[in-house]
Amino acid sequence: MSDDDDFMQDSGDEEYDFEYEDADEDESGDVGIENKYYNAKQIKADNPEEAIDEFLGVPALEPEKGDWGFKGLKQAIKLEFKLGRYDDAIEHYRELLTYVKSAVTRNYSEKSINNMLDFIEKGSDDEKAYHCMEEFYRLTLNSFQSTNNERLWLKTNIKLARLWLDRKEYGQLSKKLRELHRACQREDGSDDPSKGTYSLEVYALEIQMYAETKNNKRLKALYQRALRVRSAVPHPKIMGIIRECGGKMHMSEENWEQAQSDFFESFRNYDEAGSMQRIQVLKYLVLTTMLMKSDINPFDSQETKPYRNDPRISAMTDLVDAFQRDDIHSYEEILRKNPDVLADPFIAENIDEVSRNMRTKAVLKLIAPYTRFTLSFISKQIKISIPEVQDILGFLIMDKKLNAKIDQENGTVLVESASDLERLRALQEWTSSLKSLWRTALNDGEGFKVDDVALSQLGSTAASAAYQPGYGDEVRATGAKARAGWKGRPGLGKAAAGGY
Repeated sequence: MSDDDDFMQDSGDEEYDFEYEDADEDESGDVGIENKYYNAKQIKADNPEEAIDEFLGVPALEPEKGDWGFKGLKQAIKLEFKLGRYDDAIEHYRELLTYVKSAVTRNYSEKSINNMLDFIEKGSDDEKAYHCMEEFYRLTLNSFQSTNNERLWLKTNIKLARLWLDRKEYGQLSKKLRELHRACQREDGSDDPSKGTYSLEVYALEIQMYAETKNNKRLKALYQRALRVRSAVPHPKIMGIIRECGGKMHMSEENWEQAQSDFFESFRNYDEAGSMQRIQVLKYLVLTTMLMKSDINPFDSQETKPYRNDPRISAMTDLVDAFQRDDIHSYEEILRKNPDVLADPFIAENIDEVSRNMRTKAVLKLIAPYTRFTLSFISKQIKISIPEVQDILGFLIMDKKLNAKIDQENGTVLVESASDLERLRALQEWTSSLKSLWRTALNDGEGFKVDDVALSQLGSTAASAAYQPGYGDEVRATGAKARAGWKGRPGLGKAAAGGY
């Protein structure tokens, strides 16, 4: 925490009365306190132990609790925490909180306490420091509750909840969120409109928790509730968080269009808040564009256009460009040269679907002229593994986008001609008509009976010969002979003609 806040007291809510008193009033006491404070600051880097004693001596010089004593304690606490003197830090922090009630202004004390908690959080890298931090929060919350400062109590609790979210301590976080929800509600359980801003912050924390734990059912319900809050003017960063989690939720449901809408709104809010998270969300927006198989460039909008050439997202812009051009080789090369793209777990989880779409289109385009090819040929041309080639071809066959058979033993693929299938289908229909015609013509009560077995054999013989060379000519010849033989039979002309 910077020492600059010693001189940046926010007193916007205070009134100033200018009193002209005797100019020669004795200020030697204040000068002595000030000198002691700044002397301690000068030696704190080289001799922190001595500086602590100097800082702790400042409050004793004040006849009443005031700004200099508050500043002295604050500096001493930071040094004690840094040196691992946690018990001393807790004891002096307890003393510091007594200044909040009347010795310093509300805005200055609030800012100082928040900065102090931030400082402690950043330094809590071991078990003892963490327990010290928890005690700081407990003392802070008790202090604000005893002074009926509900606003500061809410803000400190939200800060603590955010800390537990960062540490993934979901058990403690859940309890704290329930407590915060109750504090933001009326007696009948409905949301208190006067605390709408705090409610949205609590919703944002809970939504993040459910997004991280993959609890989409709870996340969806809470997301809808958060969007219905109308009694607040939230910080744009809060709405950025809510929309980002909503986009991830829709992505898990493969609702690409709604995900794209949420990511765009999230980016817009983060951008307004000046949050660096806008860059990451912009990457998610590009990702959804590819999953939607859209030809619209995500950087065509007024909001995203300034980031088109931003080096932090150049890999994603190159990816979407290669995707929209169906350039599989450029796409794979970009992924290979930019492994940091997959450093984000969310992108890594969803980019596989984009890669599969790209490779599937590339396979179809490559095999279009061929009726027979090897798996290794596809693997070499597209630069993917043979098992992945098999998976893609299997998917295309199952999806009826490719009529082929895979010989895994020999590693070959035979594409069956569509015209051969049509020929077989026509021959089967002709055979069926021929059976019907024979039954009609020969079972007409004149004593002729056709053996059903013979008819079955006729159909089987015709079907099995479908792919034999020249068989079609033989069938046509047979049909012509049959028609010639039936022309002389009474009543058979129309039936025969109908069969062909």
